[in-house]
Amino acid sequence: MTTRLTVTLLALCLCGRLMASPCFKTIEQKDLWVRRNVDRLITKARAAYEDAIAERAYVRALSEISNTLKQCRLTEDAHFISRYSDFAEWIRVLSLDQQSDHELGFEITDKNYFERTRTFVTIPEFLLTAEFLQSVKYFQTLGKAKTQLRAINATRPKDQQLLFFSYESRHLGTPDRDNSYRRLLIVVPGDPQQNIPEKWVQFGIADPGMRTPIRNVSVVAVVSGPDKTKNTYFKDYFRTYRRDGSISVKGRWELGYGDDNCVKCHKSGVLPIFPVDGSVAAAEKSVVEAVNRRFLTYGAPRFGDYLDTAKFGPGLGSKRPPMNSSGCSECHQPNGLGSLNWPMDSVLISSFVDGGRMPLGSNLKEWERNELYQKLIDDYFSVDEIHPGILKAWLLGRSDDFYQLKSGLAKAHSR
Repeated sequence: MTTRLTVTLLALCLCGRLMASPCFKTIEQKDLWVRRNVDRLITKARAAYEDAIAERAYVRALSEISNTLKQCRLTEDAHFISRYSDFAEWIRVLSLDQQSDHELGFEITDKNYFERTRTFVTIPEFLLTAEFLQSVKYFQTLGKAKTQLRAINATRPKDQQLLFFSYESRHLGTPDRDNSYRRLLIVVPGDPQQNIPEKWVQFGIADPGMRTPIRNVSVVAVVSGPDKTKNTYFKDYFRTYRRDGSISVKGRWELGYGDDNCVKCHKSGVLPIFPVDGSVAAAEKSVVEAVNRRFLTYGAPRFGDYLDTAKFGPGLGSKRPPMNSSGCSECHQPNGLGSLNWPMDSVLISSFVDGGRMPLGSNLKEWERNELYQKLIDDYFSVDEIHPGILKAWLLGRSDDFYQLKSGLAKAHSR
């Protein structure tokens, strides 16, 4: 019996050693591990980008890589960090929203984020009156809501006029209902001199004839920062409809519904509005144009000191030899409208490119747009050994001579 117990314990110890993440003794082993896992995670990321079903496999791979970095103390290895600082930091920031108290994907906890940004992301009181909340409950009563907004404008100076219109989104449903695309957007002007943020307040609206109202209200606040930058802050609220007819509004996170990674969609901070054709009343089309012109004045997006998006690397269409597939990076770069880098939302990006809204000013045929979109994705996510994609080249190209050597050999062979 003692012998059997000893054998069992030895077997368990051996099994534990085999299952534990192996650490590395040589530089070559570390290099090989990084290259393999860069390819592995980029491949999983692309699969998750193209199909939400693959998200779980991506998260599992990310978690395993992050755990190995910690267990093998690679981030404490000066030589490793000198070679792979971008990779190590990329894994760290990608892992933020996998923590239960960091669902927003920021450096600080969700609780701390909402506490610190409370004064910026509150909904203006005049949008929380019982009368207004009743009027934005259904599509059929939106006319009453707009009448109230026009009455408010009659009391405000010209530079403080509300900009508002209703429309149908091309992109994403509301957090409480994926297939709901109707919106009422109200842009409330700020005052940079007094550090009062500009607020884009958006009410989800039920489709015509639907009896179940939408709960979501979102606020994106834009606060002037140094060097002509703008800091952007986010918060989702849910409306609660009571049996007595009253409506209350409280933060989605405070209500216990969790939250989403904001920057996954909001690479540019605020998003421009490209409504479904025919969903905006003729009298409000000029307001859509005015709102989008306002968006273009915000300059480079920043997110306070809560997240440095440069740590996610270059984005789609970034200029780099030997190929540049589009002019995306002319606008979408850190000092422009923000890089379109991973993590990002495929529905949003594909609808902009395939829908003909981007690249700005282009007049491409449908097949050309489809081809451009596919090239953008291929060029970004490619894990080809000789011609790595934008993401892989950034992660490995800074101090890794391997790809330069392979590329040089390929050129020599082609002569």
